[in-house]
Order: sequence, then structure tokens, then C-alpha cells
Amino acid sequence: MLVYEVSGNYYKDTLKNVMMRSFVAIEISNTEIISSIKKFQYNIKIDAKPVESNNFHFTLQFLGEITEEISEKIVKALNSIEFTSFSVNLNGVGVFPKPEFPKVIWIGTDKNGGDMLIELSRRVEIALKPLGFSSDKPFKPHITIFRIKKKIGGITNKLKDQKMTDFGVQEIVKIKLKKSELTSKGPIYSDLAEINVK
Repeated sequence: MLVYEVSGNYYKDTLKNVMMRSFVAIEISNTEIISSIKKFQYNIKIDAKPVESNNFHFTLQFLGEITEEISEKIVKALNSIEFTSFSVNLNGVGVFPKPEFPKVIWIGTDKNGGDMLIELSRRVEIALKPLGFSSDKPFKPHITIFRIKKKIGGITNKLKDQKMTDFGVQEIVKIKLKKSELTSKGPIYSDLAEINVK
């Protein structure tokens, strides 16, 4: 029998089962969008680490460390979510926390597509709440394309003409439960489960 100690979003298995850092995501699969983002990453010329193209995604909810047993319960809960396919237009470039002190550079969405993503994220959170998971901040639809680890100064001028850049339209037909392995070269993501529209 497994005994769990719950603290926020962290589950600790007293039998020391292998823990997996996990999240619920929507991957970017449109090759034209991927190509457009890679071109932008190459042309922007800033001292930052670009996110690999196979890692472009929306994070609907970060779950933290989980065991395999919990992952099975998560998959069952995610499969209870009903949603239909919809389209999201990826456009505009933004910065967290702000252009003067950049840590993350991201791509945003159109309002309608963004609202649909917010609603899907809300359904994910409702489905997972009985398992003890909750979001620590409101979901903001975005795709991270650069992570900045060191101080590089303001990048306002470099991004001032990119606020309306259009990267293309992604059709949303599935969500995924993914595992993240942190390495010195960056995170490695792999699929734990796939949930299609219904």
C-alpha cells in the first residue's frame, strides 16, 4: 500500500517511488509555425538560449512531481474532459517579467483562440482538483521561445516591431500529459499520455 503526503502540488511517496516532473500541455505541430518561430529566433540576435523547436508548447497546468500511480489517476481525470477542436492564431511577441529585465521571451495568441485555451485550462484544473492539484497563478496563453539566464539589458528596441508578428494558425485537437527531465543542456520532454478531442 502506498501512503502519500500532500503539500501543495507535491506528492511524496513513502516507498520512494520514482518521481516525475510533469505538466499538461498542447504541443505546436504545425510545421509552418515551427519554421516561422525558428526563423524569428535566428533573426532576433539576442544573447539568450532559444527553446528547441520540438519543445514549443502551451502549458495548460504545471503539476510538479508525481508518481506513476498518480499519473494514472491524472490520465483518467483528463479523459473525462470534453472539448472540441479549435484554432489558435499565434501572433505577437512578449517578455516576462518586462523588456527592461527579460527572463522569458514568448509568443502570444489572438483573443478568440486565447479565450478558448483559457477555458480548456480551466476544465483541466477542475478535472484535476479532486486529486489535489491547483494552479498557483492565472493561465496566460503563450509559447516560450527564449529563456534568459543572465542579465542582458533591455530589449525593448529589438522587440518594438514584433508586437503584431503573425506566426500562423495551430489547430488544437489534443492535449498531453508530459514528463520533463531537467538536464544541463535544457529540459527533455516526453509523452506520458495523449487525450484527443471528444
